[in-house]
Amino acid sequence: MTEYESLNRMFIDRNDCILLVIDIQDKLIPFIAHKEKMVENIVKLIKFSKIVGIPVIVTEQEKLGDTVPKIKAELPELLPIRKICYSCFSCEEFVNSLKKLDRNTLIITGMETHICIAQTAFHAIPEFLVHIVSDAVSSRFVENWTVGIDRMRASGAIISSTEMAIFEILRQAGTDEFRATLPLVRER
Repeated sequence: MTEYESLNRMFIDRNDCILLVIDIQDKLIPFIAHKEKMVENIVKLIKFSKIVGIPVIVTEQEKLGDTVPKIKAELPELLPIRKICYSCFSCEEFVNSLKKLDRNTLIITGMETHICIAQTAFHAIPEFLVHIVSDAVSSRFVENWTVGIDRMRASGAIISSTEMAIFEILRQAGTDEFRATLPLVRER
């Protein structure tokens, strides 16, 4: 692999990625640190995914309620994949959904960073390029978010932010997609 190919592999390719929204559910969200900002960033990423044609997969952990209304409203046609294991890869329906989409990059959002996000990332890293959107994941305690991010980075996941991921996928200004995206990134 040339240096250019190696660097290019670090970028998110819109035609080869999937946005994962993991377990943003009613019963757990009240206890999550920075929950409002996390949900706001996930909504931005979902809206952006619609603009550029990136598929979205949503999961729900059994017994934690439904996906929160703000996220559900953005994906009214999408049925979440229900799971009991922390890693999404331990759920056959999830693995089958990935196989059908036949993409190699996972953009991971959701909660909790040190549990379901980390375990999913660890399972994915050998086969997928994994991008963790640091401001679109959270845990009950910031310390657990920090440990989760650090461990995933050390394991080979690429850590980014909502805006970083969006502009990396866009790659250039001046397009119709760029203009459609501007209102999302101007929101604060």
